[in-house]
Amino acid sequence: MKIEILGPGCPKCAKTTDLIEETIKSEGVDAEIDHITDINEIVDRGVMMTPAVIVDDEVKVEGKVPTPADIKKWID
Repeated sequence: MKIEILGPGCPKCAKTTDLIEETIKSEGVDAEIDHITDINEIVDRGVMMTPAVIVDDEVKVEGKVPTPADIKKWID
């Protein structure tokens, strides 16, 4: 599973990263996490609001910090 977190490194992006890392660890999921901070790449992917999370090439959330329940749904 590939999880990409898109954002410039703001506090909400950091919170998103922390929540995703904690959730995949607690669920025992093997996932590759990439951080994309380049604004041009973020825009090229069609993301207009950050933080955004892409799981296996599908945008799951944009413009808000996901909840642990959201993350669990994505990784199941």
